[in-house]
This record gives sequence, structure tokens and C-alpha cells, in this order.
Amino acid sequence: MRRLVLWDIDGTLILAGAIARQAFAAAVGQVIGRAAEEYLVPMSGKTDPLIASEMLALAGHDDGPETVAEVIRLLEAALAGSEGRDALREGGRVLPGVTEILPRLHEDEGVLQSVLTGNTEANAAAKLAAFELDHWIDAEVGAFGSDNPTRDALVPVALERVARLRGRAFDPADVWVVGDTPFDLACARAAGARCVLVGTGRIPLAALTGIGADAALPDLSGVDEVIALLAS
Repeated sequence: MRRLVLWDIDGTLILAGAIARQAFAAAVGQVIGRAAEEYLVPMSGKTDPLIASEMLALAGHDDGPETVAEVIRLLEAALAGSEGRDALREGGRVLPGVTEILPRLHEDEGVLQSVLTGNTEANAAAKLAAFELDHWIDAEVGAFGSDNPTRDALVPVALERVARLRGRAFDPADVWVVGDTPFDLACARAAGARCVLVGTGRIPLAALTGIGADAALPDLSGVDEVIALLAS
């Protein structure tokens, strides 16, 4: 079996708790010079740069690349280091099945697992490390919101990195995107990859069922079922 499994992070592997929204509000607030909680937008499935741009625009502020980059710098600083780690651990948790599935796939030489996430690379690293999931995921070949604010462009980013850095070429049909929003499905289909959706994020399972994913599951707790699906 040859499979590339690309995991979304928030709502799929972990719930980060309130820190993510709080950090976004604080970062945008610092940039615009006033409280920004009222400018928080729906975040599920979006990239960090897109969220920053939407919040700035909603606040009537410049949302050009330099301003977005400043928001992202502040956001990354909030999640970095021991304070960010402690905040993530205090308010967040690993979702069911994750700590059983990741090590089992890691042991399979035919499987390479990484991430495809709207988080920037720095924020993804902070979240994976906070919950000690980085042991099993080859994040160096992942695709991140910092690579492209458009999520549909990210599967090819991961495929290029896997080929260049690991010398492994995967057909799109051998790629699984696992996520918790229709955006994850859209980005998988844009690249010809397969997709599993889970109802562990903000979008209920009923809204993820029947929209074209290869499978829609309530969560990842059916460990054997999930592993068999990703091997199919």
C-alpha cells in the first residue's frame, strides 16, 4: 500500500480551545488599535491569512499583504513558546482515536502522513508539539496557510515537497485529505485526491454527509475502520 495522508489539524486532530480566537482578536486589535472581538469571522476550514484579511476588511482597515503579515506575526508569537503551549493544553484536547491512529500509520512503511492545514507552518508546529502529535507526522512535507491563502492550492504543495524532500511520488488517487469542513473536501477534489470528513469540528456531521466525500464519520474513534478506509 502506498498512501499519503494529509491531516487537517483544528477540528480533526485537536480542538485548540479559546486560544485561537483570542489570539486572532488580540493580533488584529494590536494592528487596528482597538478591540477586535466584534470582527471575529467564522474560521473553520479557512487559512490564517484569509481569516486575518477578512477580519481587517470587516474592521474597515487596510487588509493588504503587509498588514496581514503583521497580524500573522503577532498571532504566531502568541502561540509560540511555553506560554502558547500551556494555553493550548489548558483549553484544548486531542480528539478521539487520534493517538491510536497516528502511531499505527507511522509504523506502516507504505504510508506517509503529514498535514494540510489553514494554520501557518509556525502555528501548525506549535499545535502539534503542544499535544505531542509531531512524533508521528512528517510536517516538513506538509502544506500550510502560509504557503497559499487559498486552501484549494495546497495539495499540490504537499505533493511537490514529498517528491523533492522524500523522493516519493504519489498519484492523487493515493492521497487522502482528512478534515472537518467542506473546504477540506473542495481542496481534495481540486487535486483529484480522496477525502474523509469528520464531525468533530464546528460543522455538524449532518452538514458533511452527502456532499461528495468518500466517507463522513462522526469522529475517528473507530480506529480499525479508519485505518482500513485509508488503506483502501
